[in-house]
This record gives sequence, C-alpha cells and structure tokens, in this order.
Amino acid sequence: MVDAARTAALEVLRAVRAADAYTNLALPAALRRHGLSGRDAGFATELTSGTVRRQGLYDAVIAACVDRPLAKVQARVLDALRLGTHQLLAMRVPAHAAISTTVALVRSDVGPGAAGFANAVLRKVSEHDLEGWVARVAPDRSADFVGHLSVAHAHPRWVVDALAQAVGEAEVEAVLVADNQPPGVTLVARPGRSTREELPGEPTRWSPYGVHLTSGDPGAVAAVAEGRAGVQDEGSQLVAVALAAAPLDGPDLRWLDLCAGPGGKAALLAALAAGRGAVLVANERQPHRSELVRRALRGADGVLGVVTGDGTRPPWLFGSFDRVLVDAPCTGLGALRRRPEARWRRQLSDLDALVPLQRLLLSSALDSVRSGGVVLYATCSPVLAETTGVVEAVLASRSDAVLGDAAALLPGVPDCDGPLPGTFQLWPHRHGTDAMFGALLRRVEP
Repeated sequence: MVDAARTAALEVLRAVRAADAYTNLALPAALRRHGLSGRDAGFATELTSGTVRRQGLYDAVIAACVDRPLAKVQARVLDALRLGTHQLLAMRVPAHAAISTTVALVRSDVGPGAAGFANAVLRKVSEHDLEGWVARVAPDRSADFVGHLSVAHAHPRWVVDALAQAVGEAEVEAVLVADNQPPGVTLVARPGRSTREELPGEPTRWSPYGVHLTSGDPGAVAAVAEGRAGVQDEGSQLVAVALAAAPLDGPDLRWLDLCAGPGGKAALLAALAAGRGAVLVANERQPHRSELVRRALRGADGVLGVVTGDGTRPPWLFGSFDRVLVDAPCTGLGALRRRPEARWRRQLSDLDALVPLQRLLLSSALDSVRSGGVVLYATCSPVLAETTGVVEAVLASRSDAVLGDAAALLPGVPDCDGPLPGTFQLWPHRHGTDAMFGALLRRVEP
C-alpha cells in the first residue's frame, strides 16, 4: 500500500517540477487533500521540502547508480527516486522502509517494470551514507572549493560564487548549511491590533513585535485568523522597523510601500503609521498580488489606499511621501530556506533584467519622497549586484540623494553591517533570519 504522506510529497514534487509550483504554496493544499495533520503532516513537509532543497546532490547520487543519463530516466520515476534518496540519506527512516515505500509509489504511479528499476537504484543508494556519497560525487574540496560546496550542499555553482562574494569564503559554507535547515515559523503582532504577549511562542531576539512559534498551526492562532497578526520572518519585520525608525526632517504623515505584494511588510507598516497618525499607500504592479495586499490590510487603520500600478511610472505626484519602502523584486537568494525551489529556477542571467528594474524602482522611490524624507531600499538577496551595486549606481546618477546609516536603525543586532558602509545585511547563519539587505537614502536639495 502507498501511504498518504508520501503520496502527498510526490504530488507536490511533481507540481514543482512540471507546473512551476511553489513548495510552500502547493504543500498545504496537498496536506488538506490527503487529510494529513500532526506527525504525518510534519513527515510529508520534511520529505517534500528536504528533497527539493537537496535535489542537486540527490541527482548526482542517483546518476552514479543508474546505467543511463538522468535525462533518459522517466521524470515521474525520478521524482520518486529523489524522495527515496532523501529518506535514505537525510531522514530517520529505516532503509527497508524507505526502499519499499518508494517502490510501492512507483509501482502504483508508473508500473511494475519501473518499480523494479527503482528498487535496484535505491538499493545502490543505500550502500553509503550522505557523507560517503558526498566523498564520491562531489569535486575534491582542495582542488575545486566552490564546486565541492555546490554539490555537497546542493546549491548551483553560480549561487555559491555569489554568496561567497557577499559573505566571504570563510563563512559561505555556514550560509549554505543554514539554507538547508527547515525554517521555523515566526509570527508578528501588528501594533494597535494585537500584542506579542497574546501570541504563542518565544519572543524574537530583535524585533519587538515577533514570536517564534514552537508548534501548531499558525492559522489556528486567533490573532492570525483575524488579521491582527501575521506570519512574517523576523528579517522582514526588521526592514519595516528600520524604515519607521529612520529620522527625517519635517512632517511624517504619508508613507509608501512601493512594491507591497504580498502585503506582510505593508501590514506592519500600516500599523506603525497608524500609531503616529500617519497613513500608508501600498502599491503593487501585479493585480493578483495587489489583491493579496488588500487582504493583508483588511480591517487595518492607517491605510490610505492600495494602488495597482507600475512602481517605475507611479501615478502620484513627485515628492508626495515622507517615508518610502522599496522591497524590490530580486533573485530571492536570501530566502532559500523558505523557497527551496528558487535555487534551481534562478539563473545568473536573471540579474540582467532584475538589476535595471531595481535601479528604476529605487530612483522612482527617490522621486516619490519629498526633500528631507527617507527611502529604505531592501532586497531578500545578498547578491552584491542587487544590493551595493544598485545603491551605488543610483547615488552616482543623482545629486539629490545621500546614503544614511541603516545599520544604526537596528540597535542591538550584532554583525549586521552590510558590504557598503551604513547598510545592513542580515544572514540566516548569523541571525536566524532571511538574508535581508537594507540601505537608507535621504532626499536632499540638489
């Protein structure tokens, strides 16, 4: 018999591969569809997410155990082999159970011939543990450091290169290890609507509004279900906290979230703005994401409106706002713990389109803020082209903006100085957050 947890995992893996689904969105639906909860849901979650995270390594292992190129292995069978390999090498599943259940999956899904093939491959996989397979399939560490880390920690080579440039070779392996750890769930209390004390869990270290949920379904928390609180990584909370804490000259009445989808930062900013008598405008270009922002802001005070528009060509007047957040579209390499498939979908060439867009958005934000106001440029990516490169290019092109000290807005957060003096850079291995970057720019008279 094929158990429901493994069936759900296989369905999600197939949706990620064939339909470009996102693991964190497809998995909850699969769990509900198969009626999974508690330990079974936890097993399916680790099986699915862990397999997607380490897919590159597992493909190298499987390739060493078959007599044909992986491209010649039926995709539906390869999905199941990846699940079986994760159970054998990275989960506390007895080898006989990992093999027999995976073979049953293949038999049910494809047929008896494919099941025999899967059985033979997985028996070969079971001959060595994870460390033993890394020694066999990864390049020698001393001869090809980046290549070794790429295979051993299942990150594309260009991603390892980019992370090493940002954090340094001495720490890059720690980043890769952290990327492969299952992330915890962090909740945020939206000021004026809920308090941290009413949320279950342990308080976050640096955000005054967050708690780490130690167990249970966040959707079952009353404040979350009612929209008074939300699920939000501590790093994302700190971005909103930093913008709200930035000193400015003159009035402090109108705030803007230029790239607001899906709405987590906008909801926290609206709550912070309302507490000061200010209002927030949330802008999002894509209509379906704009609707997510509206849902996130439903019932919130301090919201002037949600705009569906192109942030590079905004409909409002120049100089309309006192504070502006630009959480720019990016490669998302700072959130690989939460979006495991992103590492396999993103390409180095993506920067060719993203970086010009980021520059345009930051320049538009500076146009939107009045003289004396502030802009916080943020990315969920530590890649230097998307962080330092964008900020330096925009500053070089304008005489009406200066760089402020964003790191000073996060007092008590250690080792968060960014690559450009005055910026901040959070890291999963140092801070337990997504790798959020922030730069504060102040609009001045040219």
